[in-house]
Amino acid sequence: MAGHAIPHFQNDGGHAAIEIGVKEFMCTGANVPFDHPHIYIDMGDDNEKVCSYCSTLYRYNPKLRADQTEPAGCVFHVKAA
Repeated sequence: MAGHAIPHFQNDGGHAAIEIGVKEFMCTGANVPFDHPHIYIDMGDDNEKVCSYCSTLYRYNPKLRADQTEPAGCVFHVKAA
């Protein structure tokens, strides 16, 4: 797999909110096997959006890159089989 065109984020830490540097992304819930269906979320003109599956609140932070989160460690990486 070549990677994701759209950033994917996960919430293994059970954080109430995660700051991200993009407004269009995928939420995976947690790492496999505890993930939920990977859903596309678009914040549009808003700066916050809640995942309808896991209730994680995502906040847009323009100071972060697409591969950064606050708290750190919430970028989802596909693990090879």
